[in-house]
Amino acid sequence: MKVTDILANASGSLFSFELVPPLRGGDSQKIYRAIEPLMEFSPPFINITFHRDEEEFRQRPDGVIERVTVTKRPGSVALAAAIMKRFRVEVVPHVLCGGATPHAIENILIDLNFLDIENVMALRGDPAAGQRVFVPEEGGHRHCNQLVEQIVRVNRGEYLDAGITDAHPTNFCIGVAGYPEKHNEAPNPAVDIENLKRKIDAGANYIVTQMFFDNSVFTRFVADCRRAGITVPIIPGIKPLSTVRQIEMLPRSFNIDIPQPLVREALRCKNNEAVNQLGIEWAVAQSRELIAGGAPAVHYYTMGTSENIRDIARQVF
Repeated sequence: MKVTDILANASGSLFSFELVPPLRGGDSQKIYRAIEPLMEFSPPFINITFHRDEEEFRQRPDGVIERVTVTKRPGSVALAAAIMKRFRVEVVPHVLCGGATPHAIENILIDLNFLDIENVMALRGDPAAGQRVFVPEEGGHRHCNQLVEQIVRVNRGEYLDAGITDAHPTNFCIGVAGYPEKHNEAPNPAVDIENLKRKIDAGANYIVTQMFFDNSVFTRFVADCRRAGITVPIIPGIKPLSTVRQIEMLPRSFNIDIPQPLVREALRCKNNEAVNQLGIEWAVAQSRELIAGGAPAVHYYTMGTSENIRDIARQVF
């Protein structure tokens, strides 16, 4: 079932979350163990992140330094299918512009369609490791709205090979990212909303936001979207604070602010266990307020662990 249909048929705010695939050689059972504690809250869909290949310089036994391509987290499509089969839940695999040509993207979409996966999250992705700006593959998409346009074309049965006859249309529901505190590359929030509107006008069906810790930021973002003519569902994304280090790491990595009251209380904590509990309490308050405000769902970023998300969900859902 499409995410938009799930949201339309819901009687209240839903619970959903995002998972990161294991590193190459990692234990798939670890992912299942992270999911199982959260299934009691009946998540109607689970997002699965995708990670582009990276290039590294490595020394060969003969001393020569060579550049090698490394896939650190393979198997996103297979993992999405395995989760859908094992837990009987809809999955939303991420599809990226970064590191992929339109041909490679089309192949991913074909594979997902063969697996009866109806939902995708379309993202531009971050610059490659070691690069300060995003550089697309040769002939690839520079902006996410171009990726959305490609998915919409495949939904119409229009493939890159124009010689295909009797092409089968796909039926993907397309999610995109929104940034309540603006994307780090946007010169100002107004331009960021314009860029988001391009993704919606290209055919995206709903929005999931970047994490935020101040609900007033989300409220303002939704109001700005509506004024810009964006009418699709907007799902808030939440990441509970869990370590002191995240006070510095999260703003640097995701271009977000952490409210001073939360920072002050976190710095008073004696250890990360206390910070984790503080993060749970803050996220519970955030979630309750967002649900009271009519959020169609609350989406949680697990970042590889589910214990704190489980504790939040038990108090909210």
